[in-house]
Amino acid sequence: MTTAPPSSVTLPATFWQAAQRGVMGRCPRCGEARLFRKWLKSVDSCPTCRQDWTHQRADDFPAYIAILLTGHVLAPLIIMLSLDFDLGPAAMVALIVPLALVMMLGLLQPAKGGVIAAQWWHGLNGFVKERPPASAGHA
Repeated sequence: MTTAPPSSVTLPATFWQAAQRGVMGRCPRCGEARLFRKWLKSVDSCPTCRQDWTHQRADDFPAYIAILLTGHVLAPLIIMLSLDFDLGPAAMVALIVPLALVMMLGLLQPAKGGVIAAQWWHGLNGFVKERPPASAGHA
């Protein structure tokens, strides 16, 4: 399989474009290849643009993001269920715990992709800060 030379890569124009690529599980630099080889294990390098992803250090930050989002979505649901429905504690646990687990597990990979994209975009942890070349009309 031939790979494109790094000079032919279409770099993201904004941080949000890079973050969107990462959240979608794509390489934040080129947007072409997959960012993860397993559920939370990132590839060592992009087969398309040859970006080295071994510098990334997401650590626990994706889990904190997933917890924050899950809590903010479930808190109103818990309040509504407790005020509007006559559910006992066992019924509440039976509804909320599986939903929280599914949300947490579903949000971990997108959160990690976003964190990796942020590290790459801002040139953190050994990444080279890259920006697309300015167009001729803006010079």
